[in-house]
Amino acid sequence: MQHAVGAPLPPPHQPGHAAAAWMNQAHPPLPQPPTPHGPPPPVPHTPPAPGWTAAAPQTAPPQPAPPRDATGHIHLPPGGPVAAPTPPHPEHGTGSATLAVLLIGPAGAGKTTVARYWAKNRRVPTAHISLDDVREWVCAGFADPQDGWNDQSEAQYRLARRTCGFAARNFLANGISCILDDAVFPDRPVVGLGGWKRHVGPGLLPVVLLPGLEIVLERNAERSGNRRLSDEEVAGIHGRMAGWYGSGLPIIDNSTYDVETTARVLDDVLARAISSPPAY
Repeated sequence: MQHAVGAPLPPPHQPGHAAAAWMNQAHPPLPQPPTPHGPPPPVPHTPPAPGWTAAAPQTAPPQPAPPRDATGHIHLPPGGPVAAPTPPHPEHGTGSATLAVLLIGPAGAGKTTVARYWAKNRRVPTAHISLDDVREWVCAGFADPQDGWNDQSEAQYRLARRTCGFAARNFLANGISCILDDAVFPDRPVVGLGGWKRHVGPGLLPVVLLPGLEIVLERNAERSGNRRLSDEEVAGIHGRMAGWYGSGLPIIDNSTYDVETTARVLDDVLARAISSPPAY
């Protein structure tokens, strides 16, 4: 192929590229007419043919807004302070009453085991909430009270107690009873009964589980990890729990009871407490 003198040579061909660029140089595109200024002219409306009806514009039907505080299609009522439960029949324990219980006791009293057993064997839905379990939700930075009671451990305790109270109110608002357990001291307002009543409500039913010191020491020796305390700590806590005597709260000495018997006694005590709330 020959080229005129002075004409540009075609570029070398590359894979995927034709000689389009060189052809554009040899044959430049024709000039385009200038674009008119201003908005484009309106499109003339064409009426429908005789005998036909123009179709209405298609619009999506409005979707209803999801209800507030709802999960799926089940409306969840907001949780509020727990009121006093309705007294059950005296011959059937707590029966089907919806109630909130606070089981108090020293380490090794068996309150967590008894609370879980009582909750699992009721005839109505019942939840068990352990403050120690909720407090240990904090992994990194957990302020273990065994390392010393300070501002951080107190703040985490208050947070766990408020979380338990929030959960209890929501369970009760949805018809589910609950039993909480905690080592509440009668001589320490910061970890006292008032905070629990404030977070749960006036209908909270406290019961003290207080076996003998020897039983508490034996049960504590069977524990492991940070749930196991020294004998001195157990004895000190047990001695302070004795301050609940004379407080008006019902006290169960489960030194000679197994878990099933203790749970049955607890149910009877709660039935009497519903019929005649203790003064505390």
